[in-house]
Amino acid sequence: MNSQLYIIATPIGNLEDITYRAISTLQDVDLILCEDTRVTSVLLKKYEIDTPTKSYHQHSSQSVVHEILSLLDDGTRIALVTDAGTPGISDPGNKLISDIVEAVEDVEIIPIPGPSAVVAALSISGFPTDKFMFMGFPPHKKGRNKYFNKVADAEYTVAFYESTHRIQKTLNELSEIVGSETRICVCRELTKKFETVYRGTIGEIAESSFTTKGEFVVVVSK
Repeated sequence: MNSQLYIIATPIGNLEDITYRAISTLQDVDLILCEDTRVTSVLLKKYEIDTPTKSYHQHSSQSVVHEILSLLDDGTRIALVTDAGTPGISDPGNKLISDIVEAVEDVEIIPIPGPSAVVAALSISGFPTDKFMFMGFPPHKKGRNKYFNKVADAEYTVAFYESTHRIQKTLNELSEIVGSETRICVCRELTKKFETVYRGTIGEIAESSFTTKGEFVVVVSK
């Protein structure tokens, strides 16, 4: 029997943003690999899913990876989820998938599509999305100017993530490099209780008293 790994997108905030197929797959697999088992347990409890879970994240040791490879070799049906969104998108899941493809013969890697913060933000930005560039998180320290220069030089709409601790600093630096009149859409806490969308020029938003608490997606118009 071919081994199977399901890449399952889970809600980015509102727990109702999950597909029927995702729920049934999480119920049917033998094991769920979670970025944080405590976070995933909230989702599993809501949908009365009692499938065993195991932690897998960017700091997992090679011994954990080898254990996962061994389980797949034995025909175990495994699901991979992150704390929120689609595994492999700005997430170490793609490294695990690469390891599995190289090490396990006849493995089926099956996507169960669903929520993604970057796609959600692009969908409401009002900016062209027939072509776009996604750039993950800006570097914390070294390489920030280079990163924002790439945003400035991009031919298409650009989207990236930012945290509550750096969003104000990022908007200030972005304004200096791409110009304060560049239009952006800043999405805060998408699908959550305090979801907020800010639209305007970088200068307008950076100088406003917008709430900096939460998780952000920034979309830059071209």
